[in-house]
Amino acid sequence: MKVHGRCNLACRYCYLYEGPDRTWRDRPAAASPAVLDRTVGRITEHAAAHRLRRVALVLHGGEPLLAGPGRLAALTDAVRERVPAGCTVHTTVQTNATLLTDAGITTLARHGIRVGISLDGGLAAHNTLRTDHAGRPSWPAASRGARLLADHHPDAYAGILTVVDPRTDPLEMYESLLALRPPALDLLLPHGNWSSPPPGLPDLTDTAVGPGSGRATPYGDWLCTVFDRWWPAPRRETRIRLFEECVALLLGLPAATESLGLDPLNAVVVETDGSIEQVDSLKSAYDGAATTGLDVFRHTFDDALRHPGVAARQAGAGALAAACRACPLLTVCGGGHYAHRYRADNGFGNPSVYCADLERLIRHVAARLAEATAGDPP
Repeated sequence: MKVHGRCNLACRYCYLYEGPDRTWRDRPAAASPAVLDRTVGRITEHAAAHRLRRVALVLHGGEPLLAGPGRLAALTDAVRERVPAGCTVHTTVQTNATLLTDAGITTLARHGIRVGISLDGGLAAHNTLRTDHAGRPSWPAASRGARLLADHHPDAYAGILTVVDPRTDPLEMYESLLALRPPALDLLLPHGNWSSPPPGLPDLTDTAVGPGSGRATPYGDWLCTVFDRWWPAPRRETRIRLFEECVALLLGLPAATESLGLDPLNAVVVETDGSIEQVDSLKSAYDGAATTGLDVFRHTFDDALRHPGVAARQAGAGALAAACRACPLLTVCGGGHYAHRYRADNGFGNPSVYCADLERLIRHVAARLAEATAGDPP
């Protein structure tokens, strides 16, 4: 739920406000009471129709704390009051941490809202591109917010989201984030594609992909280095979802992440004007890529499930490129993140632009898993 559609920061790499999509410019800065109330109705309607036992409500932006902790708490309370008995609502707010205060976190925690924060690392040097609109660094305020959360509100601390930058030292980055004591880390690949390659990838004019392509793998190498620091640690220092999901998929267990596996997407976005959209990451492809033409006033979430763009995300292996369907890593990789498959001349019917990097990581994790289980009884 986009409770607020603007941000107090102007991160220079932001795919949402600096990327090709411009739909945000024509939307209200904040969701109105009517939009919020109608969205609550659609959530409860969907939960009842499908007899859902749990719903994940992510309060997002922009910067959602611009709406104020009280408004976020009221929205969460309204959803919980109206969903059917037996349906649990797990609420998280994803914030840049600059607006976190002790009183604000206390309000969020009291209403069962966990706080996830977005940082580029645990040092000032990692966050130089995260500035406000006047060009001032966000790190002093963000680090205060992160430490306030870790030191005084650990039960409300959901974790840290960080976008991988292969130009950084992976061990320094990881250990600096550990110093902020996150219960979980999300390590995300930057949103790029074949037509707008992510920074640091080699020339993509040669489109050979898949096992044995011979491409350089700067993102895969970075992730493997962090994995080798995280995996053998004598105690679990933090959860890293990408690694845990990769291990689970290699073991044949179900896993759910946009970056790996074949599980269907189970998320939808409600914008500040009530528009129902596909996930924001698609906005990194082209202007209007996430648009469905639906809204909470006239359409249900089942209508969204039937939208061709959403249906394509539900089709599993059948929606993947031929090279992906023939790949031995199919059930683990799953074609990678949908947004990373885009190419201007043929849409999303391609392997991920990170294909070689994902292969590097998956094979590396598989080798470490094999070493750890060698000699165990069947």
